[in-house]
Amino acid sequence: MVKGFVGFVVGGLIAFGGVNAAGLDVVATSSGMGALARTVGAGRAQVTVLASPDRDLHSLQAKPTMIRALRDADLVVAVGAELEVGWLPVAIASAANPLILPGQPGYFEGAAQVDLLEVGSPADRALGDVHPIGNPHVNMDPVRMTRVASALGERMALLDPAGAETYRANARSFAAATEQRMAAWQARLAGAPGVVLYHRDALYLLDRFGVPLLGTIEEIPGVPPTARQIKALSEGLRGRSGVIVYAPYASARAPERLAKDLGWDARRLTLDPPMGADGSGYLDHIDLWVQTLAPPP
Repeated sequence: MVKGFVGFVVGGLIAFGGVNAAGLDVVATSSGMGALARTVGAGRAQVTVLASPDRDLHSLQAKPTMIRALRDADLVVAVGAELEVGWLPVAIASAANPLILPGQPGYFEGAAQVDLLEVGSPADRALGDVHPIGNPHVNMDPVRMTRVASALGERMALLDPAGAETYRANARSFAAATEQRMAAWQARLAGAPGVVLYHRDALYLLDRFGVPLLGTIEEIPGVPPTARQIKALSEGLRGRSGVIVYAPYASARAPERLAKDLGWDARRLTLDPPMGADGSGYLDHIDLWVQTLAPPP
């Protein structure tokens, strides 16, 4: 279905990768998955990203622009683990494209390719925005992303056998580029004092490099904190050092108040690289997080 690619940009939510002569028409739900698809599919895949990094993938709504992008897709690349459950199934059903239905080769979830953290949390919506099958934010772990890239290369090879060796070679190149940065990241994060996150969305990065999670602004995932909760968090962290990180779509009020109380920095960072990023852009995005979490030189 690739083949009749029409370039259009609507509402800042849709962006395209490089134009290729043939291959696959790929739709990625996030710019992180788009970066991976753009790198693995380099030379043969056209990539459309549905959500910019300043949008919360938990709470989007299916829109006509998304449905149009999905209608002609050969492959959907989602984060998975129910992160997009509130809108992607509706968008796919509305697109009426049987090639990308769940269970078909044209449907791919990154989280399904790797082991997940926090598997088995209670499936009770009274506890907030929970994910019983595991924390879905695997895009924050560069090592897991190399495994996702390898699996994605095999999926692209299945759908486009003529490009099989290209996809596999591209996935290997991404893994090599990631490995080249790992030692520097590990050295930079040695002795990192820790971080307070707004949501448990950077947990994979912290786990990979042994950075302490000192707390979360949200006591219940997806539920804004109360003043009493922030006061209790501040009292518990008094005398320690660290940094506070929150996403662009989270309110700055509580992070800034906590930062003021503790004398810490509060940084607003996206969980995904910029729209249009490729694998190198994704690694630069992890670089930015590493610099934010690292102890002072």
